Amino acid sequence: MQHHSENFKIELWQQYYMIKPKSMNHGDCIGIISPSYWLSEDHLRRTASYLEANGYRLKFGSSNLLRWGPFAGHPQERADDIHRMFSDPEINVVICARGGYGANRVLPLIDYELIKENPKIFIGYSDITAYLASITQKTGLITFHGPMLVSYKKRFVKYNFELMEQVLKGTKEVKIEYPKALSPKVLKLGTATGPLWGGNMTLLVNRLGTTDHLDTNGVILFLEDLDEYLYAFERMLVQMRTAGLFDHIKGLIIGELDEFKDQEVPFERNTDQIVMDICGDLDIPIVSNFPCGHGTYQATLPISIPAELNANEQKPYLKLLEPAVANG
Repeated sequence: MQHHSENFKIELWQQYYMIKPKSMNHGDCIGIISPSYWLSEDHLRRTASYLEANGYRLKFGSSNLLRWGPFAGHPQERADDIHRMFSDPEINVVICARGGYGANRVLPLIDYELIKENPKIFIGYSDITAYLASITQKTGLITFHGPMLVSYKKRFVKYNFELMEQVLKGTKEVKIEYPKALSPKVLKLGTATGPLWGGNMTLLVNRLGTTDHLDTNGVILFLEDLDEYLYAFERMLVQMRTAGLFDHIKGLIIGELDEFKDQEVPFERNTDQIVMDICGDLDIPIVSNFPCGHGTYQATLPISIPAELNANEQKPYLKLLEPAVANG
């Protein structure tokens, strides 16, 4: 009986809260913003050229050229740029140039009603996790954890771009598999379905104990982070576990944990072992080294869309159970 009630709860969420943005189409105008840190003008132009080369028009927000220390302008200036992007009828998709830090100062300044009345695709990762979670929580608009301009700073990554287009154009039942260059890791076998939520660990931990904490009841949770000590990774997992974040999840996805490091006295456990130490007793499928986060490979993951995690020994995958965008 509990299984049916949980499905009913998910159906209610879909029926009353999910707003699907209009699908991305060839030739659309993409708005580029820097709502946290700024990206150098050289990198900004070079990485944006990949979008133009693939048939999209671009409009750069004013935040891209603003400077306030490492930030792309003061908090209000960055909030204003987000508002301009959602208000501009020419823009169909909003892509963040990069993450960094600083979303927490901007979130209280955002006009969520304006966003709700002008729904459109909004995509990014890292510090952008805060924007994704807040926008979807407060408006019901599906947002997208996926590649930014900085993702192509070293080179164009075909896997990232093609998968982003599949998801944002509304391909039915997108199956997200590991790229050939990334080794799949299955820590616990099994399958699970539920709405997809998650993002950067540091940002999600930062929300604990606030009114914006993440409700993970019945969800498939994905986590990623960058440049952390192994002890800090364990500390965040313990805090999440203690706060009840893992109590009712259906599945756990650990993304690429890029540039993680040890101290002089070895921690003597790798990230997979740490995950299993803290979460191994949970009766859920768990995979790691998944293509999301700060590594080379970055799948586009729609926040709140129902998904199926299949953690099998041969070819684990994540399948989106419905399109995340509306045709039109």
